[in-house]
Amino acid sequence: MEKDIKDIIGLHIPDITQHWESYKGLFKKERLPAKTILLADGELAKKMFFISDGGIRLYFNDLDKDVTIQFFFEGTFVCSLESFLEEKPSRFNLETLEKGTYYSLHRDDYRNLIETLPAFKAHFELFIRGRMFHYMNLLLDHVRYSPEQRYRALVREHPEILQRVPHYYIASYLGITPVSFSRIRGRK
Repeated sequence: MEKDIKDIIGLHIPDITQHWESYKGLFKKERLPAKTILLADGELAKKMFFISDGGIRLYFNDLDKDVTIQFFFEGTFVCSLESFLEEKPSRFNLETLEKGTYYSLHRDDYRNLIETLPAFKAHFELFIRGRMFHYMNLLLDHVRYSPEQRYRALVREHPEILQRVPHYYIASYLGITPVSFSRIRGRK
């Protein structure tokens, strides 16, 4: 169910609601279908996205095979961080997983928010730290654990992903083929 951007962001950054009239125009509402490419490999990320209702996957293409890195759902900011912050071509693609409501925030408006709203800057720094830890753990999990162990952890920690994401994307995220994913799912 779609929620108002002011209310969602206000949960994380209460200071923004006090001056909402000054900031609301920075967030551009977009209703998008599933499989919409928000950013393609090689492009410059000029926007970050906030998910009001829906889901996004971050992935790259390796030898004509998609490799999913992360899934994002409601209440989350999403962007290709290096491209967005360093103004370098993105090494990743962003694609909507579901029909939904997404808000975009242009890089220039992001910079304005960082400069004028310390709470936004603090929240974004927490977001970056969370992404860094996620990628660090993803790497360690791929080294330490078998595909079946990674699948069991996903079921335990994020069961909603199995309900909302096509299984071939989950297989890619786990670093296995769709056939191996089906076999692992079939085991008790």
